[in-house]
Amino acid sequence: MSETLAGNGTVDSSKRTWLIASSCAGAVGGAAAIVPFVSSFLPSEKAKAAGAAVEADISALKPGEKMTVEWRGKPVWIVRRTPEQLAALPKLDSQLADPKSERKPADQAPEYARNDVRSRKPEYLIVVGICTHLGCSPSEKFKPGPQPSLPDDWQGGFFCPCHGSTFDLAGRVYKNKPAPDNLEVPPHMYLSDTKLLIGADKLA
Repeated sequence: MSETLAGNGTVDSSKRTWLIASSCAGAVGGAAAIVPFVSSFLPSEKAKAAGAAVEADISALKPGEKMTVEWRGKPVWIVRRTPEQLAALPKLDSQLADPKSERKPADQAPEYARNDVRSRKPEYLIVVGICTHLGCSPSEKFKPGPQPSLPDDWQGGFFCPCHGSTFDLAGRVYKNKPAPDNLEVPPHMYLSDTKLLIGADKLA
């Protein structure tokens, strides 16, 4: 059995099948070649998005709780501190390496976070959840009192299990620990009582 092509020639069914298969493979190959080319434009767009400020809805956050949002590929912790937790902060200054965040103010905390609470609103702590020693992620240890690897007079805060650095509930590092600096406070501002903007502290 044969089939007539444009012109005077003929091709049998087996050759016809081979031609169709070759044509399809070429089309698929061409499409596949386009995908990586188009994808090559995506990283820059993602990079732009990664650097943008992010909004956080804190309306459901209760006193004593923590939530995490991602900003520039890093975890940012938002902690709503209780009145008891806030009252304990000034009492810890003598135990801390840099209680007022004075060592590296440009990198460590904006001007409005260089205080005991390290925040624009005392109730809320906003810090990058990465240890300043080797980039580990500390664990939350909000419960006060004696606990494994923590001092007997522990008032609550964060503990880095990698090398033992401890931070209070303002993200301030204790003395004589591997971590050289307090946890970073990112630029932030309140859009409303329940909306927080992380990554910017001024409206455009």
